[in-house]
Amino acid sequence: MKQYKIFGMFAAMMMMTSCSMFEIDNYDEPEETIKGEVVDVATGNPVLTDQGSEGIRVRLTELSWGDNVEHNPDFYCMPDGKFQNTKIFKGTYNIRVDGPFIPIVRETTEGTVLADETITTEIKGTKEVKFEVQPFLNVRIEGDPTVSNGVIKAKVVVEKGVSDEEFRSKIEPMGNWKDSYLNMTDIQFFVSYSSSVGYRARDDRWSSSISYNGDEFNELFGKTVTVTSNGQIPSGRKVWVRAAARINFDTPVGSGTRRWNYSEPVEVMIP
Repeated sequence: MKQYKIFGMFAAMMMMTSCSMFEIDNYDEPEETIKGEVVDVATGNPVLTDQGSEGIRVRLTELSWGDNVEHNPDFYCMPDGKFQNTKIFKGTYNIRVDGPFIPIVRETTEGTVLADETITTEIKGTKEVKFEVQPFLNVRIEGDPTVSNGVIKAKVVVEKGVSDEEFRSKIEPMGNWKDSYLNMTDIQFFVSYSSSVGYRARDDRWSSSISYNGDEFNELFGKTVTVTSNGQIPSGRKVWVRAAARINFDTPVGSGTRRWNYSEPVEVMIP
């Protein structure tokens, strides 16, 4: 009889423990939404770049738990500079974006904050935010690309999105200034069957690039540069092309990631 009583008490304890375990795991799923866009402060146009780790990084840090809280997992903007996350817990957050534009958080090598243009807001229901930034470059494809024997040629124009003087006035106080930060390093000509064409969605058979050393691109700012696809694209196909350019400056500073500014994608039929 004693054995049966002991077994019964043990079973009851296990049931109570199991119930407690279920209660601990019974949290509500995150269901708040953050929607945002990153635009050029001068024109209001979206900042176009890649979708992925080479594009605009979005970082959320929930402040509800104190100053030492870790940031949420990073995510990235879409190619049109917009972002959305529909799985956020309700709370107060600091929102930061990093991309091919003047950093919105600038601090010295000693950690002194020079500028902080992040957004701190409560996320409850659906929250929409807008970041107005200064892109490093503005890139466009001039006119319609031409096709001959499966080879695409396009005229690309790259202009500075921020003057050298203003760039230097905001970046030099951060420390470790180099004149080479202002140099244009390359133009990419991405070709893909996908309308989201870019570094992450390119066909290496046909995509091409032009590299530049030092400041040799300086005299080409604002002028047309002809880019040519590689190989021979099969006839009867529809592809998308996009141009991209970047300077010799990484964002966030010290990350080693130099991000491209993109043109709009253009549809091309191969006769």
